[in-house]
Amino acid sequence: MTRSEAREQAFVLVFENIFNPEAGVEEIVAAAAESEDVLHPDEFARQLADTVFAHKDEADAVIERFARGWKVARLAKVSLAVLRLAVCEILYVENVPVSVSVNEAVELAKKYATEKDASYINGILGSFIRSREAQ
Repeated sequence: MTRSEAREQAFVLVFENIFNPEAGVEEIVAAAAESEDVLHPDEFARQLADTVFAHKDEADAVIERFARGWKVARLAKVSLAVLRLAVCEILYVENVPVSVSVNEAVELAKKYATEKDASYINGILGSFIRSREAQ
């Protein structure tokens, strides 16, 4: 499995967690297996999803800060899952370049949302990165 495919699997886990916030990675994978959904996350995908689950509040604070005028609760669920994944990857996964995290987030948004969502996500992540670089 490529890193992009693993990241997409992590996105699915994070998206599912929005609707079932008490569930962990293993519970979501088990539920998918029971319903015969295709969800086979590798170790990177599981670690990335676990990172998001552990740091969801911090990610949401970053998202709200840079979403300007939007509360996390009002964001489209796909966009929220993509943003949580990207923000946590940028903050907590050291061996992935920031530019890769942003590019992958935009590609996920293009695949699962709309071009407008992808542009919005790119803007939020760009503002977040510029703020970090300024510090």
